[in-house]
Amino acid sequence: MAKKVQTDRREFVKYSTLGVLGLVLGGGIVFTPYLNGKENRLRPPGAIPEKEFLALCIKCGQCLQVCPYHAIELNDIGKGYGEGTPYIDANVRACYACNAVPCVLACPSGALDHKTEQATDIKMGIAVLEFPDTCLAISSTPVPKGYDNKMIAFNNSVRNITPEEEVLLKKFSGYEGKECTLCADMCPIPNPLSAIAMVPDAKGGQRPEIYDGCIGCGACQDVCPTSKPSIVIKPRMVYDDYYGSQS
Repeated sequence: MAKKVQTDRREFVKYSTLGVLGLVLGGGIVFTPYLNGKENRLRPPGAIPEKEFLALCIKCGQCLQVCPYHAIELNDIGKGYGEGTPYIDANVRACYACNAVPCVLACPSGALDHKTEQATDIKMGIAVLEFPDTCLAISSTPVPKGYDNKMIAFNNSVRNITPEEEVLLKKFSGYEGKECTLCADMCPIPNPLSAIAMVPDAKGGQRPEIYDGCIGCGACQDVCPTSKPSIVIKPRMVYDDYYGSQS
């Protein structure tokens, strides 16, 4: 009898442990609502509200395959909830707002809303000058040598560089030693002045000012030449969410 109880206990522990692991590895069904509140990733253009996005995304990677800037990555289990879902890390490579929005066209499930048909329809977040003390434009510090090393290294790491990436790097070159206006100059939307412009700062330099045309693509964060970007994207926010509270 004692042997049978011991055996039953081992079996209970084994299958209970496997059950818990299965829930975690199978998508974190039990824990996702809690992790969801702690994560706030920049999703590709057209992403519907996060809860619905996680429910509809089938993790097929089609959006990643068609992105001409290699901006989209797939989340892995070491990076929080939503394993296999697409996101963009603007510190690595931003979205550059393709006018045809191919990632949306490629999405078969509706996780990326097909009503997002052009660059101006994109609403990924809002840009914020989070660290003005490090902004080169405000301090009138010239753009340093090697500011483009990150973008060059990224392009070199890509197996097949696209024509769009070649154009991007060409546009990004030639700023060394000049006044920094990169965040405004590299804004990819058709009317960039509706999103961002350089304006006089009280300290004597210039500063980027954000307007309601900002789509939150992350290009300004990507090209910021400071070691930690001075300007960052707040995912899934619109202009009034952030700047409405500042007025």
